[in-house]
Amino acid sequence: MPFDIRQLRYAIAAADHGSFYRASRVLDVEQSTLSRAILKLERVIGGRIFNRSQGGVSMTLAGAQFIRAARSMVANADKMVATMRAAGQGRAGGLMIGHNSAISAGHLRATILGWRAANPDVEIDGVEADRGALLAGLDTGEIDIAVLVGEAGHAGFRREGLWNERVMAALPADHALAASEAVHWTDLRRERFLLPAADPGPEIRDLLLGRLMMAGEPPDIRMHQASREAILSVLGGGLGVSIVCEGATGARYPDVIYRPVQGEQGPAFINYSGYWRKDNANPALRRFLAFVRDRYALSFDIP
Repeated sequence: MPFDIRQLRYAIAAADHGSFYRASRVLDVEQSTLSRAILKLERVIGGRIFNRSQGGVSMTLAGAQFIRAARSMVANADKMVATMRAAGQGRAGGLMIGHNSAISAGHLRATILGWRAANPDVEIDGVEADRGALLAGLDTGEIDIAVLVGEAGHAGFRREGLWNERVMAALPADHALAASEAVHWTDLRRERFLLPAADPGPEIRDLLLGRLMMAGEPPDIRMHQASREAILSVLGGGLGVSIVCEGATGARYPDVIYRPVQGEQGPAFINYSGYWRKDNANPALRRFLAFVRDRYALSFDIP
């Protein structure tokens, strides 16, 4: 381009203030500098933008058209610079979050909604999959951070504990335990549990085995290829009960209710952790991690 944005800014200021002197004062430059820049601009474009007089300057007919176009050019340039700066600071761009549990309620849902409200210019997307697929997505860079129930192999990835959520029993509405405000592990020893084979079903199965094993007799756990949603949809028919994380309780199913599970020391909880690549340079990820750290009063460092 034969002229630069600075020259356009000088010309726009002169047009707005009707004087090279007043424009130079507003822009904090020497009047001679501004005047020479505008004169050079006029020579480059091959016509006068301003008529000069002792009382100031006024735009020529062609100059008025030029200034109108110049305003759009400067505004677009400012927008491009602002966008680049915002992306560099993590306030724009994109963020992909992977998870292996439901987000109809609970901390992850609240975190995503809170982050979106605080960073409206960041395109945020999410994917629910088994932990193996999510870790593979981290490895290829398709996913910025994976929020997983429980532990996962994380060689080469950064891992930090994020929060805990209550363990919930999903019961048929006419179940004997439905009248209770909470159920204890001991109340569930004779139940048939229906769990999805997909995440976080195996994590919950291991939890049940650890809590309900009695004298070598394991609990009755049926792992199904059906989705979590499909299993919860049929519980109302009296086929059994299920165990879910609190994040799944925002979705309602016919004749199914949720009750928190109590252990010997109080409510039963399940842990969530975040995993991300140590070399992920996405500024939006760093900003998201800082948001999570501050929201949940955590103390991990963010390079």
